[in-house]
Amino acid sequence: MFTGIVEELGEVVAVTATAGDSALVAIRGPLVTADARHGDSISVNGVCLTVVDVDAGVFTADVMGETLRRSALGTLRPGAPLNLERAATLGSRLGGHMVQGHVDGVGEVLSREPAEQWETVRFRLPAHLSRYVVEKGSITVDGVSLTVAAVGPDWFSVGLIPTTLKLTTLGAREVGDPVNLEVDVVAKYVERLLGDRLAAGEPGALPGVSITGPGGVGSPGEVG
Repeated sequence: MFTGIVEELGEVVAVTATAGDSALVAIRGPLVTADARHGDSISVNGVCLTVVDVDAGVFTADVMGETLRRSALGTLRPGAPLNLERAATLGSRLGGHMVQGHVDGVGEVLSREPAEQWETVRFRLPAHLSRYVVEKGSITVDGVSLTVAAVGPDWFSVGLIPTTLKLTTLGAREVGDPVNLEVDVVAKYVERLLGDRLAAGEPGALPGVSITGPGGVGSPGEVG
């Protein structure tokens, strides 16, 4: 689990195609690799990856084809900046919100509106995720925990403070750029539980309410 508080802005060192449609990605991140070991989890632009090897501030991770296709990691090139975060520990402060590192879909930067002390950025929201996004709720964009400022049927916007603009990739994202999205996992669990109760006709289920779940465990668009 992660919190969506980016620890370090890393960099892609190399992307090497491996068997099938997967790839081995080498990423420079001196801070997150300071105590990293084989098998540890690191969030890379919001995608939970497993450390295969660590050497001189660079870690490598295997990325399967499913992840490359269903997240923006498929567009990675050497030199690209990356938001990096180590997995949370039991003693960590939960500064953001509960983030799994399982991408639910890929959005797109629609517009940027600079202001004096912040910048409002609007993103395209895939239709199958719109029901999980609410005003003042939490959402993860490229691994960054953000508060939703406004939401429409196929978009949402956030306000980015100078620190976020400077210390994460979101400061340099341009209109048209893809971004990894992860909605609040609590909303998905509530929907699934209520949907099961309604289907079973259990007491306490809301009469006349129909809830269509996201497809159950391992639903389309969710990768790890």
